[in-house]
Amino acid sequence: MGQFVSKRKVPAHGVHFSSNEEGPPRYSSHHFNGSTVNGGDGLRIPPTIVVSDEESSTAERRGSRAELRRSSVYSTMDLVPQLEYYANSLPRQVIKSRPSLETLRKTSEVVDIGMDGASASDSGSLPAPDMENEESEGPKGKAPVRFGWIIGVMVRCMLNIWGVILFLRLSWITSQAGVVLTCVIILMAVVVTSVTALSISAIATNGRVISGGAYFMISRTLGPEIGGPIGLVFSFANALACALNTVGFAEVVRDLMQEFGAVIVDSINDVRIIGVITVTILLMISLAGMEWESKTQILFFLVLLVSFANYFVGTVIPPKVDKQAIGIFGYRGDIFVENLTPDWRGSKSNFFQMFAIFFPAAIGIMSGANISGDLKDPATAIPKGTLWAIFWTTISYLGITVTVGSCVVRDASGNKSHILTGNNTDGCVGLACKLGWNFTDCSQSQTCEYGLANSVKVLGQVSGFYYLITAGVFAASLSSALGFLVSAPKIFQCLCKDQIYPYIIFFGKGYGKNNEPYRAYVLCYLIATAVILVADLNDIAPIISNFFLCSYCLINFSCFHASITNSPGWRPSFHYYSKWAALFGAVISVVLMFLFTWWAALVTWCIIVFLFGYVNYNKPKVNWGSSMQAGTYNIALSSSVSLTGVEDHVKNFRPQCLVLTGPPNQRPALVDFVCTFTKHICLMICGDIILEQDVKTRPEDATDCLVKWLNKRKVRSFYTSLTADSLRAGAKQLLQASGLGKLKPNTLVLGFKTNWRDSAPESIEDYISIIYDTFDSNYSLCILRMMDGLDISDELELVNQGFENVDNPDQEANEEETDEVAASPRLAADDMSDEGSSDQMNTVFQSNQGKKTIDVYWIADDGGLTLLVPYLITRRKCWRRCKVRVFTVGDEQNMEKGRDEMIALLKRFRLDVSEVIVMTDIEKRPHPKSLSRFVDSVAPFRLYDEQQEGVSVQELRQSTPWKISDKQFEAFKLKSERKVRLNEIIRKNSKQAALVLVSLPVPQSDCPSALYMAWMDTLTCGLHCPVVLIRGNQQNVLTLYCQ
Repeated sequence: MGQFVSKRKVPAHGVHFSSNEEGPPRYSSHHFNGSTVNGGDGLRIPPTIVVSDEESSTAERRGSRAELRRSSVYSTMDLVPQLEYYANSLPRQVIKSRPSLETLRKTSEVVDIGMDGASASDSGSLPAPDMENEESEGPKGKAPVRFGWIIGVMVRCMLNIWGVILFLRLSWITSQAGVVLTCVIILMAVVVTSVTALSISAIATNGRVISGGAYFMISRTLGPEIGGPIGLVFSFANALACALNTVGFAEVVRDLMQEFGAVIVDSINDVRIIGVITVTILLMISLAGMEWESKTQILFFLVLLVSFANYFVGTVIPPKVDKQAIGIFGYRGDIFVENLTPDWRGSKSNFFQMFAIFFPAAIGIMSGANISGDLKDPATAIPKGTLWAIFWTTISYLGITVTVGSCVVRDASGNKSHILTGNNTDGCVGLACKLGWNFTDCSQSQTCEYGLANSVKVLGQVSGFYYLITAGVFAASLSSALGFLVSAPKIFQCLCKDQIYPYIIFFGKGYGKNNEPYRAYVLCYLIATAVILVADLNDIAPIISNFFLCSYCLINFSCFHASITNSPGWRPSFHYYSKWAALFGAVISVVLMFLFTWWAALVTWCIIVFLFGYVNYNKPKVNWGSSMQAGTYNIALSSSVSLTGVEDHVKNFRPQCLVLTGPPNQRPALVDFVCTFTKHICLMICGDIILEQDVKTRPEDATDCLVKWLNKRKVRSFYTSLTADSLRAGAKQLLQASGLGKLKPNTLVLGFKTNWRDSAPESIEDYISIIYDTFDSNYSLCILRMMDGLDISDELELVNQGFENVDNPDQEANEEETDEVAASPRLAADDMSDEGSSDQMNTVFQSNQGKKTIDVYWIADDGGLTLLVPYLITRRKCWRRCKVRVFTVGDEQNMEKGRDEMIALLKRFRLDVSEVIVMTDIEKRPHPKSLSRFVDSVAPFRLYDEQQEGVSVQELRQSTPWKISDKQFEAFKLKSERKVRLNEIIRKNSKQAALVLVSLPVPQSDCPSALYMAWMDTLTCGLHCPVVLIRGNQQNVLTLYCQ
C-alpha cells in the first residue's frame, strides 16, 4: 500500500517556526478547536506541532495534564511515555493515565477526542501524582522542609558519628589497645560501616525511598518477615543510642559541677537527673519540628569544628609544667613508640571489649537514611552524604588517635613536685623518667589520676583552650542524642503505618506539614529515660553495638540477597557495590556481635527470630516486591527445571491432580477431598472453565478473590481459569496444557453429575466425553459423589455449583452443564469475600472421622491408585484412626486362598489394611426392585427402536446418539446387572463407612453416554458417606521392591 498524500494546501496559521542562534528550537503543545480539525474535503488533520524559542512561564509548564498527554505516531489514543504513568506502579493500583489495550483496540482515532488536547477516553481521568513529594500540598500551603545531601545527610551523619565515645573514650581505648590496635579497631569499624554504607546506597537508589530509613529499605527489599523485626530492633537501638549520648553529656556536666564543688545528690544520681532533664529538652526541640532541629544541628556542627581546631592547635603548642605534670609532653617519638603497643588493664580489658566500647562511635551512618522522607533527593543524597561522612570522620578518628598517642603518656600524677631535678633517676620507672618526671609511685600503685589510661579528659587537657573541648563534648553528645531521638520515631512511625504488628498502630499518626510522629517521640523519650537511669556508659555501649550490628547485618544481607536473586527489578543507580562485599559485611557483623557480648547477641537474635516467626505466621497483606519473592521464584524455577532431568520412578509416584472445581469456593467438598491426599506432597490445580457467555459477567478480581479463598482455607493449590466454548473443550485444553515440565497433572478429579436425569442430553454427552478424553490422555480419574447434603448454594445465594443440586430441573442446558463439573457462572463479589467465615464452611473431609472405616472396592487392577489414595488419606490427622477395608472379587471355593493372596500382596505393598473381604456373591442376580429401579432410570434415554415401525433405526441413532438402542441395552444387560448387584453389596457392607472407593469401569467406545452415566449412578447411589469412583491409568503406582 502506498502512502496517501493530500494535494490540498493546509493552512499553516497554526504552525510557528522560529530560529534561535543560542540553541535548537523547543517544542510545545498547541491547542486546537473544532474548526481547525477537519479540512474542507473532510480530511482529518493531525495535531500540529508548535516550534517555538520563547521561554515558557512556570504556569505554562505546569499547564493542564491534557496538554502534556501527547499522542504517539501510531494513534492519537496511544500516548507517548511519561513519568506520571509509572508513579503509582504498585500492585493493585489502577493506573488511569494510560489507555488500556481494550481502549486502544476498540476505539478509533475518530472517536470523541477533544481537540483541546484532552482525551475523552479513560486516559487521564485522574491527575498525575506529584513526583516531588509524597504529600499532597495545597496551592497556598507552606511546603514541608526538605534537605540536600550536605545538611541532610553528610552533616547529620558526621554529628551522629562524632559522639561521646570520641571525646570521652577514644583516648582511653588508645592507652589500653595502643595506637596500632586502636587504628585497627577504627579501620575494622570503618570496614563494617563502609560496606554497609555501600549496601545502603545501592538499596536507596533502587527506587524511591520515603520515610522509614533502614526499616523501609530492609522491609521493601527482604519483605515484612525480616523488615518488621529489624524495624522494631533498629528503632529501639536508636532510642538506646540517644540514651548513650545523653549519659555521656551528663557525665561531663557532672564532672564540671564537681570541679566547682556543686553536687546535687551523689555521683550516680547526678548523671540520672542531668540526663533526664537533657533528654526532655531535646524532646522539646524535636517536637518543634525538623526545621528547628536542623538549625540546632548546624550550630552543633560549627561548635565541633571549632573544638577540633582547638585540639589540633593544642597539640603543637609547647606544654608548660602544669601540662607536663598531667602527662602531656607534645609530639615526641619515644612517647609514640611507647604507646604503639597495648597495655591491657583490668580483668575485662581485651581487644574485643575495646572494640565493643568504640563501635558506637561509628553507628551514625544511618542518620541520613533514617530521615529519607525529609530529603530532596534521597537516591542522590544518601550515597554521597553517607560516604563522605565516613571518610571525614575516619580521618578525624585516626588523626586524634595518632596525635594523642604521640603527646601523652599513659600514667601521670598531676603533682608538679614529681619533676626530677638534675640527672638523678634512681628508682624511677617508666618513660616519664626520660622526660624529667617521676610518676613511678602512682603508676605502680595504680593510683594515677591523669594520663591516657586514667583520665577521660585528655583531649581537653591537650587542647589550646580546655572549655572549647568541653563545648565540643556537649555538641557531639547532644547532636548525636538529638539525631537518634529524631531517627527512632521516624523509623517506628513507618513500621506502625505498615500495620505489621498489632497494638503499635497508635504511634504511627503524624502531625503537621512534615507528618511529625509526636506519639512516637514520646515513646522514644520514655525508653531513653529508662536507659538513662542505668547511668553507666561502659554498660550501655556494648548492648547498643549488638543492636546496630544486627541492623547492619540485615542491611548487607538485603543487598546481597537482592543481587544474588537477579531480579529484573533490582536496578540500583549506585553501581559501586559488590554483593560479595555485602555478604562479607553481613557475616562479619554477626561474628562481631558474638565476640563483643555473646549473651546480648544471643538475646538480640532470639528477639529477631521471635518477631520473624510472628510475622511469618500472620502473613501480613502487603506486597512490596521483595527479593524474598524473587528468591522463591528462582528456587521454584531452578527446581522445576532440574526435575526435567529426573526420570520417573514408581516409588516417587504422586497423584498430581487437576480438579475441575469451577469456582473453588462453590465446591469446598471437592477441594477438601483432593486436599486430604495431596497437601504438602502432591500437585493440585483447581481448574475453572468459564463459558463464553459468562465472561462479561465475571468480576475482574474473581481470580484474586478465589486464590485468597484457597489461601484462607489453607489449601495448597494452584488456580487456573480458562475460557472455552463448551465444557468439554475447556476440559480438553486443561488436560493438554496444565502443569509445567514434570509438575504436570496425571489424575483428573471431578464431581459427579447428580442431576444427569434432568439435564439436557448435550450436557450428559459433554460430561461423558470428558471421561473419554481423560482416559485417552492417559490420565487417572476420580469422580466424587456426595450424599450428605454439603450443598452450599443456599448460603452463597447462587445457582448450585456443588454436588447434589436437584432443585432446579428446568435450568438451561449450559447452566446444567456447569452444575457438577467446572465451568464458572456469574460470581457475586460478596461470595468470594475473604471477610468473615460464611464462605469457609466445614466439610466432612475436615471433620474428625474417629474409628470409622474406609472401604475400598478394588474390583479391577488399575495399577494400585485405588489403594494408594486411601493410604494417603489416612496420613491426615482427621482420618488417622480410620481402618481401611479392602473388598475384592473371588469365588466361594477359593475364597480363603484369594484372601491370603490379597493379604500377602498388601503386606508386600507395606499398606496397613485392617481387613480383606472376598466378595463371592457378586455374580448373583440383583434384587428385582433394584433391577427395576435401574431400568426405570434409563427408560427416558432408550430409543425403543425395535418397537417403532416405519422409522429408520439408523436415523434415530444419528439424531440422538446419547440414547440407548434396544440392541445395545441387551448387549450390556449382564454388565448392567453386575453394577446393580455391586451396589447392593456396597450398601450392605458400607453403611457406617466414612468413605467408600470403588473401581470405576472403563467405558467402551460403543457404550452410550446415558448408559454409562446410569452405571456410575447405580454404583454410587444409596450411601450417605462420600463415594469415590476411581481408576488408575493401568500403570503401576505401587511397587514391591526397593529399587
